Amino acid sequence: MKHALILFLFIVLAGASQQAFAQQDTIVHRLTLRQEMVEKGGRKSMGMTINGSIPGPTLDFKEGAYAVIYVTNEMDVETSVHWHGLLLPNFYDGVPYLTTPPIMPGETFKYEYPLIQSGTYWYHSHTMLQEQSGVYGSIVIQPENGTELAYDREQVVVLSDWTHQKPMNVLRNLKRGNEWYNIKKGTATPLNRVIARGALGAQFNFWKQRMESADIADIYYPAFLANGEERVSYGEYEPGEKVRLRIINGSASSQFWLTFGGGEPTIVSADGLNVVPVRKDKVFIAIAETYDIILTIPESGSIEMRATAQDGSGYSSTILGSGPLKEAPETPRPDKIGMMMQMAKMDMRMGAPAMKFNPSETDPQELMEEWGMQMEEDSESMKPGHEMKGHSDEGHSHHSMDQEGQSGHEEMDTGKEDKRMKMEDQEKGMSGMGMSGMDMSDGGMGHMDMFSEYTYDYLKATESTAMPEDREVKEILLNLTGNMWRYVWSMNGVPLSEADQIRVERGTVARITLNNLTMMHHPMHLHGHFFRVINEHGEYSPLKHTVNVPPMNKVTIEFNATEDSDWFFHCHVLYHMMGGMARIFSYGDDRDPRLKDAPLKVLVNEGRQYYTWGTAEVGSHMAGLSLVSSNTRNQFNLSGEFGYNENMEAEFTYERYLYDYLSVFAGVNMENEGENSLDELEAVAIGGIRFFTPYMFNLDVRLDHKLRPEVRLSRELMIFPRTTIFGNIEYQADFGWVNDLENEATGAPMSYMDELVWSAGMEYFLSRNFSLMGSYDSRFGGGGGLSIRF
Repeated sequence: MKHALILFLFIVLAGASQQAFAQQDTIVHRLTLRQEMVEKGGRKSMGMTINGSIPGPTLDFKEGAYAVIYVTNEMDVETSVHWHGLLLPNFYDGVPYLTTPPIMPGETFKYEYPLIQSGTYWYHSHTMLQEQSGVYGSIVIQPENGTELAYDREQVVVLSDWTHQKPMNVLRNLKRGNEWYNIKKGTATPLNRVIARGALGAQFNFWKQRMESADIADIYYPAFLANGEERVSYGEYEPGEKVRLRIINGSASSQFWLTFGGGEPTIVSADGLNVVPVRKDKVFIAIAETYDIILTIPESGSIEMRATAQDGSGYSSTILGSGPLKEAPETPRPDKIGMMMQMAKMDMRMGAPAMKFNPSETDPQELMEEWGMQMEEDSESMKPGHEMKGHSDEGHSHHSMDQEGQSGHEEMDTGKEDKRMKMEDQEKGMSGMGMSGMDMSDGGMGHMDMFSEYTYDYLKATESTAMPEDREVKEILLNLTGNMWRYVWSMNGVPLSEADQIRVERGTVARITLNNLTMMHHPMHLHGHFFRVINEHGEYSPLKHTVNVPPMNKVTIEFNATEDSDWFFHCHVLYHMMGGMARIFSYGDDRDPRLKDAPLKVLVNEGRQYYTWGTAEVGSHMAGLSLVSSNTRNQFNLSGEFGYNENMEAEFTYERYLYDYLSVFAGVNMENEGENSLDELEAVAIGGIRFFTPYMFNLDVRLDHKLRPEVRLSRELMIFPRTTIFGNIEYQADFGWVNDLENEATGAPMSYMDELVWSAGMEYFLSRNFSLMGSYDSRFGGGGGLSIRF
């Protein structure tokens, strides 16, 4: 009995000591999310705060510890938190309805996971557009055994962008194809500037491919922030101190050029992982990337780090030290018209479709061969600047090519495989390199060098990252596709709402070619994994969790498929992700039963929601109203025009988009039969097709129930920075196939009648919502007034 009591006491004490050790080894943080008025960019607007601030607090951890984070939602909408870059159990990854249940209003969710890595990371909401409103913050995990890097202190800097608009209104404005953001930023390319630069030929080339200009960034931001401020100073750093800057790009839609005053800083880490230190005085940081940079405070004065938005529309400043300021160099604004002129000289097909007739029948290889840079087999200019390392030096014994399709593994046929191999030989040296090393003066392919500065060749891993040689390699081709005018974004011409999951076989190496067929940069992020970004360092290619894919370029990444469950992969431009540029990588495991009340379709269908907008015109000669409610495939249109001379027309249609530029529609049209009289109104059923043509004309071909064919053609063109001109022509023919035709004056029978209606005008943008308008309409006469957008 005595021995039993001693054994019992020993077990109790051992358990208590183990519990004490566990408590000591556990790091707890508590985050509370609220909707509050905040002041950013010189005015107040509604934001979403974490513990009362934007950005949220830095979460400090130690590698090897256990993280417990309580997130309380005091907002009136559901929310979530994703731990960006952390390797953790799938259930706590934080993508609502995919891996983790959403946090409903009034609820607290407990995230818990072991910390198996160190470095600089961040966290943010993955619910709708909440990240844009302020739900983001930083994570710092100190290494378990300390660091070999020499520095005195460290400073976290979270970069971000801020809008006073509701983020959903921003996306709605993008969906309607409004040019206001470019006008406001001064990045528009009106016709007068194009002609002044001698770039009219290049402009026609872009119009032919249904593109207005070279796109860089979508949105106007009144403020760019560093740790929540446009200009932030840290005067506590002493002269001569080495400071480790942990820089995080937590923006919703902005990529930055980082420049530094007072000498070249040293990059020591990328996306949380150490790299071979490299000195670099200008660094491009894509959305969701992190870089650790060591710099030295000047002996006399302070030093500035400037983060300039990629399109040159603004910047934030971070000042370290005190005394006279060593300013960072300015980053010049990109020359969009110059880019257009260079790209017009290349054999390039732009404007790859963001939607397909049949989403289940995808052929990524054919899409790659048809769009983008056209490769000529016998052209000397196709030869890469240097050999691509990393593909041939790993000695994989198994190799197969998979493509995203109905099952996630759509095999190539033999003919396409042969063609693929030929193109692969030509492109090896270009994949992931931005085609650097090419001569800009050759007038041909070398012009792609304009994107060479966006490569990752300056990053080298500190140890080999080569994949295991005995693993089968599964290759996946993902073409990044988009439509700026309808703001639909996709991969392989299929948005997330219409896509199948991409199956990943555990125990294989997944090698993904990201082929950007758009004019936008796309920072692609894979949850729950690090991947190799294949660059010139081959076996020492760096590991990252986010990779920027420049316009009309390819990047190859690969990862060891050792996880389980489903993981999100998406563009980290928040509005591109919401527009459909996302996929789910699935290991094929059963869904976590804790998600039974969080159906996946909620996430997948985010891209199917409707956005509604309208325009009202009030003029001296007429009034008009146009309402549109649209999602990816479907659109409802209501329009009406009333002339004060008693002419009117109203129309309601339902429209179904078959692909980007072609739709079918049906509806009802009503207009007055006699001129200058509303006594006789005729309603007719109509149906037809609408086509967005090369050179950017809107073509409408229709037939009414009286079998009267009609053709409508319209175009809008920006001629000065705030001024557009527009025109519309409608021609209807009546062959008397249903009704007998007779001359109104004589009563004589006729076999053919027609009607021509046209209008033309000019609009001057006062703001996002208001414009001055003047027009002439063959039905209503001429006049002027105000256009109101809502």
